[in-house]
Amino acid sequence: MNAITWDAPDSDHPARRAARASMNASAEGRKDDWLDLFSPDALIEDPVGPSFLDPSGNGHRGREGAEAFWDNFISTVADFRFAIADSFANGPCCANVATITTTMAADGSRLTIDCVLIYKVDEAGKITSLRAHWEPDRALSTLTKPGT
Repeated sequence: MNAITWDAPDSDHPARRAARASMNASAEGRKDDWLDLFSPDALIEDPVGPSFLDPSGNGHRGREGAEAFWDNFISTVADFRFAIADSFANGPCCANVATITTTMAADGSRLTIDCVLIYKVDEAGKITSLRAHWEPDRALSTLTKPGT
């Protein structure tokens, strides 16, 4: 099974290429490749605003912030499935309407996140901003544990 199901427009665009590369690197556990997609001062907001992933709501900035985000969150997922239902690319940005299904490494629990992922890139195609719009309470309501 592919980690990404793309049922959306997919014309070539720098931000769309970066989004796909980011999803692939996450799904394949390629931390260094994922980090290399970001500009040195990139901002990751996943989700946007205060949440249990980012109590301050200030996001994760720069290489250090991106690496901490990977180590604390992405690395805890054993399996990612991205389903892209729509994609809008213009200017330096791409907004993808997505459903992400995660299976946690620790206990095999699954979580489904309906979201809009907005990637912004610089002239070199490096991600300067990743803004994931999703509602943590809504996602947590989908949590299932193995055997339930």
